[in-house]
Amino acid sequence: MLHHQGPCFTNLSRYENNLKLEELAMLLLGIYVFSFLHYQWWWFLVLFLAPDLGMIGYAFGNRAGAFVYNLFHHKAVAIAIYLAGSFFLLPVLQLIGVIMFSHAAFDRMLGYGLKYEQGFRHTHLGTIGKAQKVDDQPS
Repeated sequence: MLHHQGPCFTNLSRYENNLKLEELAMLLLGIYVFSFLHYQWWWFLVLFLAPDLGMIGYAFGNRAGAFVYNLFHHKAVAIAIYLAGSFFLLPVLQLIGVIMFSHAAFDRMLGYGLKYEQGFRHTHLGTIGKAQKVDDQPS
């Protein structure tokens, strides 16, 4: 499991940097695929952060939050939506799939992963942010 102290490239192992570069390549792939869709570029910029609306699920607790967030940030879901758009000739589904895929790659590149039910800070890539001191933990 990767543990980090925030979204940066400093003090990381070569393995972790390779994973970040792989995610960068996937982000660039998403941008490349978007270039074949018949949408103006500003749509990509406007919608790029839309998958983070999945955080709204946390208003209903950690379990619901993790489920909804992960649904909006899962690359396989994004690819399935894109392929459904291709199969049914629905460009809006292709757009949604590309945005979700690109956003998920961007998040992973920064070190933000799929969420566990323990809380928003607990991801498959490690804990987000600085570790709390014993004195700082709520009682």
